[in-house]
Amino acid sequence: MKILIIDIGGTHVKVASTDQRVPVKILSGPTMTAADMAREVLAVTKSWDYDCISIGYPGPVFHDHPLAEPHNLAPGWIDFPYQKTFGKPIRFINDAAMQALGGYRGGRMLFLGVGTGLGSAMIVDGNVIPLELAHLPYRKGRTYEEYIGLEGLERRGKKLWRESVLDIIDLLKAALICDSVLLGGGNAKLMKGLPHHVILGSNSNAIEGGLRLWQNADELKVLFQPEEPQAAGSKKKARSKR
Repeated sequence: MKILIIDIGGTHVKVASTDQRVPVKILSGPTMTAADMAREVLAVTKSWDYDCISIGYPGPVFHDHPLAEPHNLAPGWIDFPYQKTFGKPIRFINDAAMQALGGYRGGRMLFLGVGTGLGSAMIVDGNVIPLELAHLPYRKGRTYEEYIGLEGLERRGKKLWRESVLDIIDLLKAALICDSVLLGGGNAKLMKGLPHHVILGSNSNAIEGGLRLWQNADELKVLFQPEEPQAAGSKKKARSKR
């Protein structure tokens, strides 16, 4: 079985496959819709041979379908006809969970992806648990993502950004009782002096995770969250910062 992997990000969409392990990058950004993504992916892969597709999506996923619009892309992703457009079996997974799956080596591992935004996931003894930590409050009325996503890097500079990354790693590792932390995303390479329990992610993690999503589907239990989709138009009020 040959697999096409589509890793959707706020800056690029990366496309790879069983036969094409070096990903092709497609520019994304705040104007990209699902239709734009599909059109460009189909164009660059028209000569590729694949039987099924793994899609890493920057947001919550439920039953192989996006549950919410992405924060760093244009709207229109929830109701797009992916199956009809691509004409192949598709499995969706949160993009951070796909990267975590590719870099998992055992135990309780937290994944943090520092790129345009902040992706997060946990794997506990082989159970993949997508998380949505990016928009929780951190400091001074700003969220985790606003401190260690691209906005925080550009606003505060590398030195302060690195300090915040290490602080947030320590906070979340303690809160989630993790054995290790896998740090990935496009800006992880900027880090220095990582503690021994923090592993620097590889660019190949998302590709490997997309392959594992099909190859080990019977061995890995993927727990998608939230468990039940909210009714259209319903919103839960965020808890105020104590």
